[in-house]
Amino acid sequence: MLLSGASPASNSPSRGGRADDALIPGDARFDLYLPLVRGKKVALLVNHTAMVAGHHLLDTLLSRGIEVVKIFAPEHGFRGTADAGEYVASAVDQSTGIPVISLYGDHRKPKSGDLSGVDIVLFDIQDVGVRFYTYISTMSYMMEACAREHIPFVVLDRPNPNGHFVDGPLMDSCCNSFIGLHAGVPVVHGMTVGEYGQMVNEEGWLPGALKADYRVIPVKNWSHNRAFRLPVRPSPNLPNMKSVYLYPTLCFFEATVLSVGRGTDKPFQMIGHPDFPGDDSFTPKSMPGAQHPKLEGRLCHGIDYSVFPEDSLRAMGRIRLDWIIKAWQRFPDKSSFFLPHFYKLAGNHEIEEQIKGGLSEEEIRASWAPGLRNFKEIRSKYLIYP
Repeated sequence: MLLSGASPASNSPSRGGRADDALIPGDARFDLYLPLVRGKKVALLVNHTAMVAGHHLLDTLLSRGIEVVKIFAPEHGFRGTADAGEYVASAVDQSTGIPVISLYGDHRKPKSGDLSGVDIVLFDIQDVGVRFYTYISTMSYMMEACAREHIPFVVLDRPNPNGHFVDGPLMDSCCNSFIGLHAGVPVVHGMTVGEYGQMVNEEGWLPGALKADYRVIPVKNWSHNRAFRLPVRPSPNLPNMKSVYLYPTLCFFEATVLSVGRGTDKPFQMIGHPDFPGDDSFTPKSMPGAQHPKLEGRLCHGIDYSVFPEDSLRAMGRIRLDWIIKAWQRFPDKSSFFLPHFYKLAGNHEIEEQIKGGLSEEEIRASWAPGLRNFKEIRSKYLIYP
């Protein structure tokens, strides 16, 4: 399941680089974490992205004699094929017979007994560094459960492809949900999951001021400004690096009447609607990973952002608020543009009213500035990488 345009060697040194500059994710640093799990009953919180040199972490650990007793899976499931929001039932991994417990739907938090017989939990999931991407919420819920049960929680860290910038409206405590658990966090937080979990733990953001026995196995040779091509798509509708870079902006359109290209070969790379006055067109169709997408079977007119070069999308380093404002301005029926749950993605009720009130991008950004400064001060205490 390679991302389009990526290759297994994409994390090797760039041309002219040295072999000792090779990027090594946490799950490949066996010398740092195998001593923690030998002789222990291990649970994994993983999905399809937990790959070590072409092999799943589960198989890698079993081949090294580690006793894995349970697998926990986030949104999209253990194999990473389920639609966004699709119910995924708990089951048994057919190849190993190990129970797989789904942490999604009505079972987002581990229940009493789920961690019975577990000595330690390893987390290995590729994130994309955006507040409403639900893997960090699942991690936080597992940290809470581990803290209650006094079970060590270890993050096998991975690079954040959007880790080179911080931007967006901040989460208001009145709008907390599974797509935004922690107040004061902007849409793009610029942290790896290891850094983010450390912040959650040390800032007292777990319920009841719980504190987990928390450890990070860091990525070797990565910095926040180092580009990283994901070798595996992190979820069904982020198939390539263009979609990963566009996701922080285009996901806002999920809470509007517009389609973001689910059900096409360019999800999160274009927007459109039958009534939108755009030059590009597409027709969403039901397909694996996008069953019955928004506006299924309807010809949508809109904008194809995949025409931008990949490097320029990464270099933007900000949420393109102007795209959202202009789309609202151009849409014929402005009263229907925003859906009722837009505030959950935005993290507050203000941004929708600011756009409707005709505020400019600069004026809206100015309202974020104090909160972003405060978050960056907090964030700076937990950065592991330069």
